[in-house]
Amino acid sequence: MKNVSPFPMLFLRFVMFALFQSLLALVFFFLNINEAWKTSQGWWIIGGLLTNIVTFIVMQRYFSQKGIRYFDNFRFIKNDWWKDVLLLIGILIITVPLAMLPNTLLVELLYGSDEVPLQLFFRSIPLWLIIIGFFWAITQGIVELPFYFAYLMPRLEKRLKNGWSAWMLASLFLALQHVALPLIFDWKFIVWRFGMFLLFAFFIGLCLKLRPRLFPYIMIVHSLMDIGTVAMFFTVK
Repeated sequence: MKNVSPFPMLFLRFVMFALFQSLLALVFFFLNINEAWKTSQGWWIIGGLLTNIVTFIVMQRYFSQKGIRYFDNFRFIKNDWWKDVLLLIGILIITVPLAMLPNTLLVELLYGSDEVPLQLFFRSIPLWLIIIGFFWAITQGIVELPFYFAYLMPRLEKRLKNGWSAWMLASLFLALQHVALPLIFDWKFIVWRFGMFLLFAFFIGLCLKLRPRLFPYIMIVHSLMDIGTVAMFFTVK
């Protein structure tokens, strides 16, 4: 794992999302469930959780080969902790419009309202699956940003001999992975899923590049945000 090129690993989460959704669709097909592929799109929580498990295993093996325990990379640093908290607050103030404005503008441009994309993303699913979704949200915080900016970005920097190119690549693929969760072959939905995260991905990647000690704080906030996303399923009628 230590010698695997970081470039194909950029596609890992995208491929895993698509693979697990395909396997889920296959299960639905053999269970004679109508529109198996369409049904699998609504169960994206399963593919997301399984992908996070795979991602964690990949990183854990890599760090263990270097003699580092996974969570040793993301410990709170006591010295000047209040500066990190103040900086985090500032980052959150900037992050909110960076996350909301592209979403709002793209929805208006592509669909005219948020009704259609939200119906595609938040579908009626069993209660037990929503509960699993909260575990997915927690694992998102644990693995997603660390995968791109603690695991891939430093390795890309060594290969490219350029830290800024590594940051750009890692940020780009962080945004791109969302196209496959869920994987819906509709160009408007694909553009929406990619574009809504693009500015956020570059900004949060820049913050972590310049101040890696923010990782544990941002990981916690990330999980809380995704818990809020899962809670949206309770509004589906």
